[in-house]
Amino acid sequence: MEMEKRINSQEQEEDVIDLMEIARLLLHKWKLLFIALLAGAVVGGAYCAFLLETTYRAEASLYITSNESLLSFSDLQLSSALTEDYAYIIKSRTVLERVIDEQQLDMDYKQLGEIVTVTNPDSSHVIRIGVTTTDPQMSRNIANSLLNISAEQINQIVGNGMPSVIDESVIHAVAEVKPSMKKYCALGGILLFVLAAGVLIVRMLMDTTIKSEDDVTRYLGVPLLASVPYAKNFGKEKKK
Repeated sequence: MEMEKRINSQEQEEDVIDLMEIARLLLHKWKLLFIALLAGAVVGGAYCAFLLETTYRAEASLYITSNESLLSFSDLQLSSALTEDYAYIIKSRTVLERVIDEQQLDMDYKQLGEIVTVTNPDSSHVIRIGVTTTDPQMSRNIANSLLNISAEQINQIVGNGMPSVIDESVIHAVAEVKPSMKKYCALGGILLFVLAAGVLIVRMLMDTTIKSEDDVTRYLGVPLLASVPYAKNFGKEKKK
């Protein structure tokens, strides 16, 4: 038991020493890491500015109604719970494929589903449909087509009355969505910083050359009996 405790304590000490060496290494190379951080931020900003396209988001909304003129509290609760089912119907394969045919889109229903979002604000009876593309007119057309086709599909499946259209998408209401320059600069800087730090740490861990007295005991496993000091100008002084 005592032997195991000693071994464990030695391993823990080695781990602490390794962590301290890593910390010293990173502090010693702080200029290189700072340069990597700045370079990554510049690369991320350039990628955002020159390679990412500006997108446009169009929105339309439905209100889920009922055939009954007077609704009880339980009916309202049930209708609110069914909005999740309505959202699923809107992004169903049948609805999306009908939108593709109507708008003659060059994509399949999975690709269309990726640019469509369906939300239920504050768990209300309102369903908001959002479409994001690189063309504002295309975003508007897809949103309105999805609005009308999904309303028909909900009425056919649920049979609880035709949903009412609150807002159709109009071209002047389409929002321009620009990529976040700060986000991409931060991501680029962090990624290159971590990469540079990782390379430095790996090189340190792979380097098993003996540089100090402590390395003799660590790598060779033998005690150090004596050491010879090195004088840089020893030879020159002897010649004089």
